[in-house]
Amino acid sequence: MLKVKQLKISYGGILAVNGIDLEVRTGELVSLIGSNGAGKTSTLKAIAGMISWQSGEILFNEVPSSGKSYELLARGMALVPEGRGIFTRMTVLENLQMGAYSRKDGEIEVDLEKMYSFFPRIKERSKQLAGTLSGGEQQMVAMARALMSRPKLLLLDEPSMGLSPILVDTIFEVIERIAKAGMTILLVEQNAQRALEISDRAYVLESGQISIEGKAEDLIKDPRVSAAYLGA
Repeated sequence: MLKVKQLKISYGGILAVNGIDLEVRTGELVSLIGSNGAGKTSTLKAIAGMISWQSGEILFNEVPSSGKSYELLARGMALVPEGRGIFTRMTVLENLQMGAYSRKDGEIEVDLEKMYSFFPRIKERSKQLAGTLSGGEQQMVAMARALMSRPKLLLLDEPSMGLSPILVDTIFEVIERIAKAGMTILLVEQNAQRALEISDRAYVLESGQISIEGKAEDLIKDPRVSAAYLGA
């Protein structure tokens, strides 16, 4: 579904991502892990059409990316950005409706109920301004809003950042549930242990380059990954 070939991203002459290759196949949950500044978010933003890249190629369903986020959204790619990016002055319900703004089908109400089943807490707050919610609740709204577009590929950027351990558990349970229902997911996450536990495959990004890749179950056992990211 997604292929990234020799991607390079620079900021003011500084190379942030240096010729990486990665792939996400239909139905997979793939994680991209690494430390702060490794280039994870830059990679995800380039894939989503949020920033430009210097060279390389991004293919989504075998079609080269236009680099325009609105076109990628129309083709079935949705991003849950780092920091959530919700509409704080809109209600929870209005945020979810915005996620479905490009849809023309008659099943939006059905999907709203599905989102509420994933995240019962935001159903209780559906009429509340999103900006008044806790960080964890805002993350739930951001994920539900992205899912309301019925994406073929869901991009998640640091969904557990800044959350309490209990809410981290909730978020990862929902991600795993969505993946088991057939959603294709690319997950960027600093919590390497939790990401690898629910992923099919993973890539380790270090200083803008892929240093290790493989099945998630193998990476958990890899001493290099354990020493650097799993606290072993």
